[in-house]
Amino acid sequence: MGAESDRDEWIARAQRGEARAVARLISWIEDGSPSVPYVMERLAATTGLAQVIGLTGAPGVGKSTTTSALISAYRARGTRVGVIAVDPTSPFSGGALLGDRVRMQEHATDDGVFIRSMASRGHLGGLAATTPQAVRVLAAAGCTVVLIETVGVGQSEVEVAGTADTTVVLLAPGMGDGIQAAKAGILEVGDIFCVNKADRDGADNTVREVRHMISLAEHDPYAWEPSVVKSVASKADVGDLLAAIDAHQAWLLADGHLQQRRERRAAEEITALAIARVRQRVRDVAPGLLATLAAEVAAGTKDPYSATDLLLDQIT
Repeated sequence: MGAESDRDEWIARAQRGEARAVARLISWIEDGSPSVPYVMERLAATTGLAQVIGLTGAPGVGKSTTTSALISAYRARGTRVGVIAVDPTSPFSGGALLGDRVRMQEHATDDGVFIRSMASRGHLGGLAATTPQAVRVLAAAGCTVVLIETVGVGQSEVEVAGTADTTVVLLAPGMGDGIQAAKAGILEVGDIFCVNKADRDGADNTVREVRHMISLAEHDPYAWEPSVVKSVASKADVGDLLAAIDAHQAWLLADGHLQQRRERRAAEEITALAIARVRQRVRDVAPGLLATLAAEVAAGTKDPYSATDLLLDQIT
């Protein structure tokens, strides 16, 4: 990664929107490069410049197709779009199993679109742990809209709500998604519920079911009431979804809602980074002590709280 001047050059090129430089910075983030804190410091002023939209839902609901259709809709407005498509991790290479160009081929040659597949690397919640930092890079590169498509694992995919300004939960008719949403707690994290593949039988029933569940949930009278819309992403019919996203963005910009949401997001990110540093310190400084304390706790000769205190005293 070279000297500080080399890093500055890559950062400057990324800020000019050069795809190769953007890819380089995101690779540094994924690989845990020691240059990342410096990069994040230089890009701090760009935080919050992009509208971040998360798309989640069970496998088969059409997340990639919907993402592609939204890219086209935003590009028609002249908007520069960044996409982070989080994929399952290959057990062999540690990389993403699916490639971005395979999934969204029609946008591969558009200079106004940057698409990056990121491996989840075992991180639960449908996202990669490095997703928030990658969003910052895309914002710095001039992407005013960033779409985050989650892994598609189903009931664990609630973490995207902590990363996105607007969370879209995609459903499909005939898949029991309404019931699954209730089980998963997705009802609490979705700002917009979109029944995709709405040209299939049962779409109206799915819409009614989701609206009924929303009506049963407790809502703060001053909070956003989730929207329920339909789409046929395979035919680029995402007008109602786009209108719902616009409406939610307008609501966020009123009365400080966006700032509050982003402050909560920043708090979670800081906490996650702090926890990661503690884990690294344990591995670097006290691996033997951890093993000893674990054996004592398992044997019942020491309680886990006093063991934790001893470990923290050692690494701080």
